[in-house]
Amino acid sequence: MIRRAPGAADSLPHVTDASSSELLELGPPLVVALVLLVAAGTCVAWLGQTGHARQLAWASVRATVQLTVLGTVLSYIVGSLWLTAAFLTLMSCAATWTAASRITAGRPGPRALGLTLLAVAVPANALVVALTLAGVVPARGIAIIPTVGIVMGGAMTTAALAGQRARHELRVRHGEVEAGLALGLDGVFIRLEVCRSGAATALIPALDQTRTVGLVTIPGAFVGMVLGGASPLHAGFMQLFVLIALLANSPIALVAVTQFVARGWYDAS
Repeated sequence: MIRRAPGAADSLPHVTDASSSELLELGPPLVVALVLLVAAGTCVAWLGQTGHARQLAWASVRATVQLTVLGTVLSYIVGSLWLTAAFLTLMSCAATWTAASRITAGRPGPRALGLTLLAVAVPANALVVALTLAGVVPARGIAIIPTVGIVMGGAMTTAALAGQRARHELRVRHGEVEAGLALGLDGVFIRLEVCRSGAATALIPALDQTRTVGLVTIPGAFVGMVLGGASPLHAGFMQLFVLIALLANSPIALVAVTQFVARGWYDAS
């Protein structure tokens, strides 16, 4: 998929020459383009006073380091189911921490981490284990790791957005909650009524991605398989499986986190 640009340093890894399977040219122009893209995004975020300029730059640096490490060690991991399980544990911890820190808007405590683990990591891993046992996903690290990563990544984003929105709705509509309690309504019931619709908007990105696939979005998994030699039909079914798995798992994270927020469990010490 990637080849060296003409004149690239000889120290670069040897890869296939130009062919129909190439997507990017590895060389100085690509490095310059990446640096300029990060700089442009960071500048726009800073000028627009989004408050995320530093986070954008740091996220780009982290992605570079993490993908470099992943590319280096992946060949050693996928050959062993034990190492695959260890790597999935690391992925689960990272997804849990990321979503929990967004929901709590700070450093999450053990309770918040446990709740988020149940909402994000456990369902994603359980789903892929079930699909592996059913023979849908091959029992190999090279298939299990990306499948769990995609499904859990979607759940992580959904949980973070749902938790943020649910807590925001409860703060700004606190008067409605108090009015409901004054009328004798159950506390969890009235808080769910206040925050459920707002939290449900966390599913919009996944829904829009699925509705527009092939029309607006051309997913990377589909493109990668086609460029790698798979038939477009096979690649299409693979991408369909990924999208449907996301839509099956993300609502679990959404409903669980919304319930936890409505019950005040994220606010408990």
